[in-house]
Amino acid sequence: MKEFPRPKVVISKCIEFDHCRYDGSMIPSDFVKALQPHVDFLPVCPEMEIGLGAPRETIRMVSVEGSVRLVQPATGLDLTERMNDFVRGFLSSLPEVDGFILKFRSPSCGMKDIRVYSQAAKSGALSKAPGFFGGKVVGSFSDLSVEDEGRLRNFNIREHFLTKLYALAAFREARSEGKISSLLRFHEANKLLLTAHSQKETKMLGNILANREGLGFTDLSAQYRDHLARALARPPRASSRADVFIHAMGYFKDDLTARQKELFLQDIQRYRSKKIPSSALLAMLHSWAEGYSQEYLIHQSIFQPFPEELVELCQDTQCEWAGEELFTGRQ
Repeated sequence: MKEFPRPKVVISKCIEFDHCRYDGSMIPSDFVKALQPHVDFLPVCPEMEIGLGAPRETIRMVSVEGSVRLVQPATGLDLTERMNDFVRGFLSSLPEVDGFILKFRSPSCGMKDIRVYSQAAKSGALSKAPGFFGGKVVGSFSDLSVEDEGRLRNFNIREHFLTKLYALAAFREARSEGKISSLLRFHEANKLLLTAHSQKETKMLGNILANREGLGFTDLSAQYRDHLARALARPPRASSRADVFIHAMGYFKDDLTARQKELFLQDIQRYRSKKIPSSALLAMLHSWAEGYSQEYLIHQSIFQPFPEELVELCQDTQCEWAGEELFTGRQ
């Protein structure tokens, strides 16, 4: 059985960890429950950390003379400095983590599109902005696997979150060994996965590991980490995945019959047309790798980028592409 690293993930404490929402409730999440045996969570509630209890009066973001303030209308408290001080201290003292799962639509943890009001009292929303904590996370840790629990309900986004999360955690472990040989092993095991995401960045990663400049391990691993995050920034396109599948089929050019090759290429075309999911093609390639003892392919992370217990069967073949427009419109 394949062994996986344990990613380190900061999570809004109100999601499955504590009854700390403004109304004293906790948010249930089947996804977070499934993750708990496989992930080291670091729960945090910024609002509790600045001294607000649970339950508590609501807080909101208010535009005051051109700047956004965090206020509690019922008490008249301006919590802006208190929250900013906490956020700076918390984020600067974090150990190395691999991702964040944040509460969406929260004036503290929301990543984006939080309503900004014209005044503390009842009023219409003027605009939208990131939450005080969530906005700083996105600004400072955009290279990590960062999502809110609302977007993670989407299959495509959830799959990409997990793929990136486990790749970053695996790299963190490889880098901790302090040897270029460990980075080379990581790169080889993830080569098809990375190529499906970005051929350009995968080529750059290979050039970095060639180390023609004679860099020390610290500088070389930092460069690699930067381009790894760029490679995994977005889900792979169907066309890029299809190219990788065709490349992988080449490992069996002397093993497959002409008919097998023809049928597989037909399935790739069906995948391009969004009629079958990528998992169908991956299953076929992996069965060939096992059957023909292609050790290089057997150990490629593209076949199992995260623990099997987190894999969800998609009943609708279209759900694999259902999140593309959400990702495109994220920024």
